[in-house]
Amino acid sequence: MDSAEFRRRGKEMVDLIADYLDNIEERPVYPGVEPGYLRPLIPSEAPVDPDNYEDIIKDVERVIMPGVTHWHSPHFFAYFSAAQSFPAMLADMLSGGIGCIGFSWAASPACTELETVMMDWLGKMLKLPDCFLFSGVNSQGGGVIQSSASEATLVALLAARCKTVRKIQASNPALAEGEIFGKLVSYTSEQCHSSVERAALIGGVKMRKVPSDSNFALRGDALKKMVDEDKAAGLIPFYFCATLGTTPSCAFDHLLELGPICNEENIWMHIDAAYAGSSFICPEYRHILNGVEFADSFNFNPHKWLLVNFDCSAMWLKRKADVVGAFKCDPLYLKHKNQDSEIVTDYRHWHIPMGRRFRSLKMWFVFRVYGLSGLQAHIRKHVSLAKEFESLVRADHRFEICAEVVLGLVCFRLKGTNELSQRLHENIVKSREIHLVPCRLDGRFVLRFAICARTTEPRHIHRAWHHIAKLASQLSRGPGKMPERGPAVIET
Repeated sequence: MDSAEFRRRGKEMVDLIADYLDNIEERPVYPGVEPGYLRPLIPSEAPVDPDNYEDIIKDVERVIMPGVTHWHSPHFFAYFSAAQSFPAMLADMLSGGIGCIGFSWAASPACTELETVMMDWLGKMLKLPDCFLFSGVNSQGGGVIQSSASEATLVALLAARCKTVRKIQASNPALAEGEIFGKLVSYTSEQCHSSVERAALIGGVKMRKVPSDSNFALRGDALKKMVDEDKAAGLIPFYFCATLGTTPSCAFDHLLELGPICNEENIWMHIDAAYAGSSFICPEYRHILNGVEFADSFNFNPHKWLLVNFDCSAMWLKRKADVVGAFKCDPLYLKHKNQDSEIVTDYRHWHIPMGRRFRSLKMWFVFRVYGLSGLQAHIRKHVSLAKEFESLVRADHRFEICAEVVLGLVCFRLKGTNELSQRLHENIVKSREIHLVPCRLDGRFVLRFAICARTTEPRHIHRAWHHIAKLASQLSRGPGKMPERGPAVIET
C-alpha cells in the first residue's frame, strides 16, 4: 500500500467508522456468538501471498462484527463508560502516523513536552494543589499518562514499597529486603476494584480489606483500627489505596478522615478515581476530591468519561522522585545530554513499560475542540440521565434503589429474593436489547445501570426502562412469582 492508496483507503475507513457509529443502535448491543465462533471463519495460517484489501474489509462485517460488544451503543449500560469522540480518534490517527516511541525527551521532545503541559492543563481543570503540577510553585511533583488505572495503582504501590524498604534499611542496614517484605502490609476498602488486589499480588505484599460503612464508603476510624492492630503485631503499614467512585456502587471514601491518618503513620496514600475523577472538573462535584492534598498520588481515567479514547489514564505524583527512584534504570544507549536538566522529563522512569505512544495528542485535540465547558456539559448530561432513570425505578414499587445516585450509575434490584433479580438479569442478557452487569451489595444481587455512550439520550433511558419493566412483568407470571405491578409510588 503506497501513500496514494493510503489516502483513498483512509477516507474509506473514516466513512466506515462514521457509518458504524451513526447506525450503531440498530445492532444488538451484545453479541449472540458462542465461545470459539471466530476460528472457523478464518484460515488456520497467515496468507503466503497478499490478500485483496476489499476482501479484508468485507471480513470485518462477516468475522468481526458478529462478535463485537458495542460499547458505544446508546443501549450499553454495563461496567462504566468507555470514552470516545471524533477529535480523539483523529488524534489517535495522527499519533499512529507519527509513530514515535516517546520513552525519553530525546526520543521525541514534542511527545514528552506536550504530555507535561496536558497533565498540567487537566490538573488545573480539577483544581489540584500546586504540588501535583509541573508548573506549581516549588513543586516537586508532576503528571504522567499511564495505560490504565490498574497500572497507576501498581506503580504507586511499587514506589511506596521501594521508599519504605530504603527508609528501613537506612536505619537497619543488616535487614534484608526479604525480611522487610514479609512485614509490609497495604490497605484498601472491601469495595475496591480487583486491580488493587492484583497490585498487591504482583508487588508481593499483604493487602488487608477494610470494612466500609452503610454507604459502602471507607471511614477513618476503620482504617486506624486496622493499622493499630497490625503495628501491634509487628507489621509495617506502608500503602493505602482510597477509592472515589467504587465500581459496585460509585461510593466515595472519606479522604479528609483517611488522609491525616496516612500522613501521621507514614503510609503512602494513593487515590483511585478511575471513573468518577472526570466529574471533578465540574464545580458541583469538586468537593468530593477535598483531601487530595494528603495524597502521595492520584489517578483517574480520561478514557472513561472525558471523551478521550482508550488508553489514557492520568496520574499525578506529589514527589516524582519517589517513582523515578523506584524505576530508574539508565543504560548508556538511553542517555542523552539534556537528561539532567531540571525542565526535562524522561517518562521511561515513571512507569512499567519503557515504550510509549504519543497519547497526549488525544488530550490536546479533545480539550481544544470541546473546551472545559463542553466537557462539563457532557458530564452533566450523563448525571441528568442517571437521575432520570432513578426516578423511573423509584416510581415502580416492585423495585428498590440500593445506593445513593451521585453521578452516572444507578444500582437497583427487584424487591424480594436475590433469585428474582438474578433471573431478571439473565433475561436481560438473553434479550440482547440492552446490556448491563450486576454486583453484590451487602449480600444482595444488584443490577448496575451506568450511563455510558456519548450519544445516549432520554429516549434510550426510557426504552431501556420499558424493556426492564416488561421483563420483570414476565417474571411475575413464571415460577417463583413476584407481585404484579401496581400503581406507581414515588419513594422519598
